[in-house]
Amino acid sequence: MHSGRPLAFDLARDLDRHWLRWTLLAWVAVVAFYIHQRWGGIYWLSLADTDDNMRLAQVRAWMGGQGWYDLRQYRMDPPRGIDIHWSRIVDLPIAALIWIFGWFTTPAWAERLAVGFAPMLPLSITMASVALVARRLVAPLAWPLAIVFLLCCAVTIRMFWPLRIDHHGWQLAALAVTVAGLADPRRARGGAVVGLASAFSLSIGLEMLPYCASAGAVIALRWVWHRDEARRMAAYAATLGGGCALGFAAFASNANYAMRCDALTPVWLSVMVVAGALLLALAAANPANRTLRLVAAVIAGGVIAAGFALLFPQCLGRPEGVSEELARTWLSNVREAKPIYRHPFDTAFPMAVLPVIGLVGAIVASWRARGTERFVGWVAVALFGAFACAMLLWQVRAAPAAQLLAVPGATALGWIIFPWLMTRTSVLVRVLGTVVAFMLVSGLFAGLVVRWVPVDRPDPRAKMISRAGARCTSLPALATLNRVPAATVFTHVDLAPRLIVGSHHSGITGPYHRNGDAILDVHHAFQRTPADFRRIAQAHGARYLLICPNMAETTNYRSRSPGGFYAQIARGEVPGFLERVPLPRNSPYRLWRIR
Repeated sequence: MHSGRPLAFDLARDLDRHWLRWTLLAWVAVVAFYIHQRWGGIYWLSLADTDDNMRLAQVRAWMGGQGWYDLRQYRMDPPRGIDIHWSRIVDLPIAALIWIFGWFTTPAWAERLAVGFAPMLPLSITMASVALVARRLVAPLAWPLAIVFLLCCAVTIRMFWPLRIDHHGWQLAALAVTVAGLADPRRARGGAVVGLASAFSLSIGLEMLPYCASAGAVIALRWVWHRDEARRMAAYAATLGGGCALGFAAFASNANYAMRCDALTPVWLSVMVVAGALLLALAAANPANRTLRLVAAVIAGGVIAAGFALLFPQCLGRPEGVSEELARTWLSNVREAKPIYRHPFDTAFPMAVLPVIGLVGAIVASWRARGTERFVGWVAVALFGAFACAMLLWQVRAAPAAQLLAVPGATALGWIIFPWLMTRTSVLVRVLGTVVAFMLVSGLFAGLVVRWVPVDRPDPRAKMISRAGARCTSLPALATLNRVPAATVFTHVDLAPRLIVGSHHSGITGPYHRNGDAILDVHHAFQRTPADFRRIAQAHGARYLLICPNMAETTNYRSRSPGGFYAQIARGEVPGFLERVPLPRNSPYRLWRIR
């Protein structure tokens, strides 16, 4: 009876002392699982998302000799290319892995292995940060539960799956580091961590700008409440401004030196540097009166907001800067840009459950932690969680961040409920109760609800569209197009990034807002008359027309313009200037040469 106690004690002590080592071991196990699970996709280079395909195309171009600061994609709309508003930060680990694997295998396999493994690099940082937050706010031994709950975040964890090589995983890792910094009891270190994580995220892209701003507001409010937080705010201010300046100098593309609103350009760089300078000045002054600190913080915020509005009025509307027509016909209809209540139940419900649970848990933990050092950290987590839930009402692209921010609160709830259940005398309560509680707290029950509740089930038309999209983006199907000499191919906006990755052809444009005129050209060409199509295709130097019947984008052309060019060729009414190019019988495409 006594022999089990030392073993349990030694295990608990080892989990506490070597938590980071155990976390990294857990990460290795997760990596092995996902590589095995998704090996088929890695083998076929199944980059399903347009951004993942464009990211690989950018890496290929850079490794092929394109300039570090030149991020134009010249295989779109050649020879001038199209402007991509990203930075090279995320290209670095992918290129490094391709180079490393290239020492041991063929170039094609080096690329496959790199895009399979690269997305899981930021997962290691995310897992370590989540574990650290649980240790700081919940209990020293609560970190394994936090990692389990992180792996239950269905929307979040998809951003780290093999082949998901776009920048979202790295930005989520920066967000997790930000929360760890906010929970850090050591003020200067915590502030520096938040500032550097925010600068890193903004240097990648502006997707997490609202969360970065919220983190800064939390740090400023902590200083307002207690002047001893001046060291945290000073470290945050210096690293935010300095980190953004360094990120801009090292990674901003040539195109991002323009006064644009959609990336870390001189617009946002000036905002971050000025914000850092003002916060640093407030921390240095550090008035003893709380009301005076509040007034000073409000004035600083007002100066930043007023200066932004006066100097950069073009950024007060849509940061993408697209035309009204493009916003109405394309950008406003992008799936991830819609609020959660405009999505079907089977999509919205699983997204929303865990953020709500995490918010409840953070509020409960804040109440229980009042009067302790953990109280301020929990209040910061609760504010972050509430903000993330509100963001879902704006756009569902906030869902991965919202689920990630829910993990600390869910862990706190589990740490309260599970031990209580395990002390019950009834075996049924201990076993069944714990399982049910885990399903509820982790949000896994949402998947069961969606599976068994017959709401918003995909209809035959939706399944047909899904099948068409999968077939037309498959590598074997694209390879058949290489029988035709390399040329510029006029095709759908959402198919073009996959086309340039899976074949030797060039496209017209992808779904990237800086190229609004080219996107509208594609829309107009498919929705207007055959003569308009021919004129637009010739203006872009296209020699072929490639369509994927029943791909999601094509349904918009037919519904918006039943008599337009695409609707005509879908009915078999092909104009004389198109010459059919034969493809294999099982090909999902239709291809014509433009005379």
